[in-house]
Amino acid sequence: MNNIKLTYFGHVKRHNTLEKLCMEGMVEGKRGRGHPKRRWSEDVAEWLKTPATRAGATAQDRRLFRSLVWKATSSPDPP
Repeated sequence: MNNIKLTYFGHVKRHNTLEKLCMEGMVEGKRGRGHPKRRWSEDVAEWLKTPATRAGATAQDRRLFRSLVWKATSSPDPP
């Protein structure tokens, strides 16, 4: 499942579309009380073990991003 999410992240980051604006956009106003919501970019950064800004920049090079996704999803995490 992470493989699908990561490849979609790369697809969205490579194109200037409404999806990219929604993913990167910051909403005006205050957040509600309680635990902060987890963002998709935070999950991607955790899965790829790289900062979110670097993951977005790497997505521009499709071959490099695909190899990064393959490495992140092909090897199981150690217990």
